[in-house]
Amino acid sequence: QVQLVESGGGLVQAGGSLRLSCAASERTLNTYAMGWFRQAPGKEREFVVGVRWSDGRTLYADSVKGRFAVSSDNARNTVYLQSNSLTPEDTAVSYCAAAVGPSAYGLEYRESYRYWGQGTQVTVSS
Repeated sequence: QVQLVESGGGLVQAGGSLRLSCAASERTLNTYAMGWFRQAPGKEREFVVGVRWSDGRTLYADSVKGRFAVSSDNARNTVYLQSNSLTPEDTAVSYCAAAVGPSAYGLEYRESYRYWGQGTQVTVSS
């Protein structure tokens, strides 16, 4: 099992920023890919960003492209999500996920990821 623990969520005003962290129990580069998803109240879990380590392929959802940026500190087994220009539409529980190998799905699909964190709440006020 790979344990993933998210942190960094909280309450922020519209236009503000948050940096989320995902700490993994294993070397991040030993996974095939890692990603972030989020789930707003009453809605399905949706893709935010995914990274494939082998070639550095990074895919962002259109809704966050240009506002969010993913990065990593692989020596600390940690992946980050910098979230800027936040709006109330960004209010959601954010989840970190890890894939163990290639799948029939792309980075934007939940089915590609085997391990999930417990989530961290992001609330954006107007």
